[in-house]
Amino acid sequence: MKRYPFEYDHSRPFLQQVGEWVADVFYDILPEAGFEVRDEQIYMAYQLERAFAQKQTIFAEAGVGTGKTLVYLLYAICYARYTRKPAIIACADESLIEQLAKPEGDLAKLARHLNLAIDTRLAKSADRYLCLVKMDQVNSDDEDSEALGAVRDELPKFVRQIEAMQSFHAYGDRKQYPYLNDRQWNKISWDSFQDCFSCEQRHRCGQTLSREHYRKSDDLIICSHDFYMEHVWTYEGRKREGQLPLLPDHCAVVFDEGHLLESAAQKALTYKLKHSVFEELITRLLRGEIRESLAVLIDEAIDRSESLFVTLSGHCEDIPGSDRKRIILDQPLLEEVRLFRQVIEAIEEELVFESELYTLNEYQLRIVEEHLETIQKALSLFQNSGALISWATEAEDGLTLVIMPRAVKEVLRERVFALNMPVVFSSATLSVNGSFDYFASNLGIDRYESFSTKSPYDYKEQMEVLAPKFPHGASFEEKMKAALSLLKRTEGRALILFNDNEELRMFKELLSSYPECADLRFWFESDAEISQLISNFQRDEASILCAVSLWEGLDIPGPSLSNVIVWSLPFPPQDPVFMAKREAAASSYDEVDLPYMLLRLQQGMGRLIRTREDRGIVAILSEEIQQVPQLRQAIEALLPEGVPLQDWELHD
Repeated sequence: MKRYPFEYDHSRPFLQQVGEWVADVFYDILPEAGFEVRDEQIYMAYQLERAFAQKQTIFAEAGVGTGKTLVYLLYAICYARYTRKPAIIACADESLIEQLAKPEGDLAKLARHLNLAIDTRLAKSADRYLCLVKMDQVNSDDEDSEALGAVRDELPKFVRQIEAMQSFHAYGDRKQYPYLNDRQWNKISWDSFQDCFSCEQRHRCGQTLSREHYRKSDDLIICSHDFYMEHVWTYEGRKREGQLPLLPDHCAVVFDEGHLLESAAQKALTYKLKHSVFEELITRLLRGEIRESLAVLIDEAIDRSESLFVTLSGHCEDIPGSDRKRIILDQPLLEEVRLFRQVIEAIEEELVFESELYTLNEYQLRIVEEHLETIQKALSLFQNSGALISWATEAEDGLTLVIMPRAVKEVLRERVFALNMPVVFSSATLSVNGSFDYFASNLGIDRYESFSTKSPYDYKEQMEVLAPKFPHGASFEEKMKAALSLLKRTEGRALILFNDNEELRMFKELLSSYPECADLRFWFESDAEISQLISNFQRDEASILCAVSLWEGLDIPGPSLSNVIVWSLPFPPQDPVFMAKREAAASSYDEVDLPYMLLRLQQGMGRLIRTREDRGIVAILSEEIQQVPQLRQAIEALLPEGVPLQDWELHD
């Protein structure tokens, strides 16, 4: 197989030749296969050639339909082969990964029409894999034992064999169990409190085997933003523990839907602490021969941990509409943190002496030391509350303390943007009032290139945007009436976007009380694996997909998606993350709530028109549009040129 898809002349700059080949692809090769020639693609290709040649960060803001994905894929593939290192394509979430890698996706099109063998492998987040330990903990009297038992029956034979494996195949991916709903999946999937380093089944784990597979990719590794940031955050720690980094050495990174990277970075840098997990961890030391002084400190640490979480429970208050609890910081709580850290520090000092006696298992000792260091870092942040966002969540096995840094720019600047490699941010929405400085500043990017191109579609002829006027304040019944009228108009073929899971749950529960819906077919997010739901929706043309997470990235061209119904304006939730952002802003509405909502709304509306042939409706079921002139003006400014926001009268 040829290394490059063109004849490489060693006397000329490599990326210049890539640019010439890319121009041939878009002007000659793809048009012969029925693709449309798009000047926006050639313009973007020229910009990316410069960024790759200079190993710079570039913001590629390109509207829907410009074909930006094909451009960055071609450059990433060629650059990977030139450097002999894979390029990373980081998508906003797992559903976008499936969109890119599906049989009819952009990668498949390139491979088919360019006669190009592309080595593409998926690196999915750990929570996309089942956990063998949690699987073994499912009781036979569990209400979901039958469904989860079916998963157990599907496990390959080598998982339970004692002898050495002769062969194996990938397994355990969430996508392989589409019949499980999200609640069932969470019972057996990996979570952040699983200690994979000491797990006796780690060498037969589907997650481990998948890593061995994707590390060997020659061209592309596709992962989520969350997974890439987890790689960045754990890179040094995994090396200290004798583990390989989550991703191999790579030549470039593309952040698709790059405007969402900051939240992914914050999530990856989050610490989670739980008393039951700490107790299980620290008691491992008691299994070896240890001195009495250390045993006494371990007992004291367990008591201090329990006392801290009891005190924390009394310092939490519920937040309406959120499963996150606000933490009220005061001196008694901070004193409990200080006392807990003090005993952990004493244990760390004792472990220095224990390690010299060689009475403890070296591997287990290293794991415990790493965890204790992490707890110290987390609690140190917690004591410096101005630098973090924290909250608590309640579950059957107790309270979890979550600690997230407010700013991630320093970590990103040092560990991503200072690596002297091309970094591409691709999205239709990266700039604010024509400037990329706000976005770059939040991410710690000091030097960058940028460009913007508009969508080539004729939205004036293809798109209609409606704002219903509700006589009684946009009650649920009024919204349902409006939605049914819209669904009747397009005979289904709709995406209904909800702002949170509670809205979706209410809609689903009350749907049966409307006989008009009896002949309509609905798919609901969380009822099955998300890519399976998307596939069902696309195949069943007249069906309706109801979702919370598909405001970005969903690409369904054709009549299957002719109607986007926005159930309510997507303002940010009332949770500790956004509460902290509001507190730090001079004007919380103008600087936090409104920009977030407008960006999300613009992305949601972008799901409608995916080709020149698409036609359809966007309906925004919001009373605020009619009541707040400034809000209406802001939404109208989002709309494509020539597309008005039309009032729509609803009658009793």
